[in-house]
Amino acid sequence: MSVSSKTKCLVCSFLLSAVTLTSLAVDAPGERKILVYTKNQTGKGLYVHDNIPASVEAIKKLGTENNFLVEVSDDPSLFTATGLKKYKAIVFDNTNNEIFENEEQKAALQNYIHQGGGFVGIHSASGSMRQWPWFWAALGGKFNRHAKLQKFTVKVRDAKNLATAHLPATFEWTDEFYFLDNMPEGLHVLLVGDLTTLDDPGKEKYPGKKFGDEVPLAWCHQFDGGREFYTALGHQKEHYADPMFAKHILGGILWAMGDSQPASEAASSDNVKKPHTRKISGSTTAE
Repeated sequence: MSVSSKTKCLVCSFLLSAVTLTSLAVDAPGERKILVYTKNQTGKGLYVHDNIPASVEAIKKLGTENNFLVEVSDDPSLFTATGLKKYKAIVFDNTNNEIFENEEQKAALQNYIHQGGGFVGIHSASGSMRQWPWFWAALGGKFNRHAKLQKFTVKVRDAKNLATAHLPATFEWTDEFYFLDNMPEGLHVLLVGDLTTLDDPGKEKYPGKKFGDEVPLAWCHQFDGGREFYTALGHQKEHYADPMFAKHILGGILWAMGDSQPASEAASSDNVKKPHTRKISGSTTAE
């Protein structure tokens, strides 16, 4: 073999190795990656939130700070059995109305959950797939209506969950107060809204006395093999720049992925000998 031929072989071998290493780097097994799905059905009378760009940027920032990759798409064709396998969790970020094109895409989501996948729903995600009972059960309910945008009182029902451990026991929040129906039994309620602080003439009709004075606004549960988290909060784009709310979303994502604490806090606790503690000074008001 000539020197020139040997050189060509070495170059080809090097390029093949580089391609292989690049492929491994992109599709490394066990890589922490989530999909942020933002699909909305559009058309006359169908509402699409203007908060989606802000929420996407907030979640990307959370991923950078907490060692998980974030992919963003509104393309339902990604929902295939093989396409979803690489994600530790799927975030339905203010999706609304019909967000799939066929039964195969719906089946792919079901299979993903059956295989232990994580699901996170934010705000209007509860208004997605309004004719699909399985989806209502997975998310934890189906959107019924909301009161006008206003300030109301929120109470923490589980102060140990990743999504709520940083929150004051009671705080004021300005948002759309969501009412859901078709809520399955066994939801682990994290946050409730105080109906007595809400200006809403329709509350006597629904929910009436169904929940008493405290309506669930955020929860988690394990359904059909997966881990599901939902928060009804997050209507305004300004919410996603609020560190308190961003950490609420982060906790939901981490819980859905099966984590016990944020990576940033785990790193911090590794560098000190005493246990990590959180401090909250007073209540927080988000406008």
